[in-house]
Amino acid sequence: MTTVLVAATASRAARGLLDSGPPGGQRRWTRTNHRGGSVSLLAGPAAAAGLLVAGVVGAASLRVAAATTIATATAAVFGVIDDLEEDTAERTKGLRGHLGALAHGRVTTGGLKVLGIGAGSLAAAAVATETRRADGSRRSPAGWLFDVATSGALVAASANLVNLLDLRPGRALKAAGLAAAPLVVGGAGAGLAAAIVGVSMAGLESDLDERDMLGDGGANALGAALGAAVVLEAPRPVRLALLAGAVGLTLASERVSFTTVIAATPGLRELDAWGRRPAASTGRAAPRSPTT
Repeated sequence: MTTVLVAATASRAARGLLDSGPPGGQRRWTRTNHRGGSVSLLAGPAAAAGLLVAGVVGAASLRVAAATTIATATAAVFGVIDDLEEDTAERTKGLRGHLGALAHGRVTTGGLKVLGIGAGSLAAAAVATETRRADGSRRSPAGWLFDVATSGALVAASANLVNLLDLRPGRALKAAGLAAAPLVVGGAGAGLAAAIVGVSMAGLESDLDERDMLGDGGANALGAALGAAVVLEAPRPVRLALLAGAVGLTLASERVSFTTVIAATPGLRELDAWGRRPAASTGRAAPRSPTT
């Protein structure tokens, strides 16, 4: 509970500081949401700040603190770069679009984000993955490298997946908070999971009220933190199953709208709409934000 409160407090404090003096001015951080209204991206860096502070406070060891900091910070930094520097005239969208651009030697901000978060996720996984088993015996290099590669992929895929959910008010925060809640009960990832819950609770009201949105900086940071918590907590079979699920959903998102699927699924539809203003309360729709 202490880590939840630290995360919420740090996130709100960071939001207040950023609002009083946003780098580059408020206009630089303002975007148009799905209704055509103005929302602030400052919630993203504020969420990342809450995760970083509480992730360290709640860490079970220096190794855990280092791994969570690397995963969260790299996702936040490269997400914010994509938020602020994306070439909107180019209209390169989706993971496939950015990877295709990289394959042709063209680096988009989304492509840079893929590379940066991928590298940070692998580094975090390398720090998080023990070289010895619970009985003290040394693991084989091949087994350690396999776990680092798959765990790094899970952190990166989680960062991207939560970002894909940040298309309607409150959706990404609800998903991240609910996914992290079962991990709070114990284990190496409990502190980071509690930080995710605290940040999600702190930011939910302003997100649902359509004053703020996470943007890539906040959504990627939340997703990377969630992936790191799972890596620290779960055994290999669970990590591999979750990686397969995250990759499958990411590939499906290239062809299927998550919003359409959620709207057609009882239970998910009601949870997604909970706390949100009715769809018909304002005028014409516009894209909420660019995602990768």
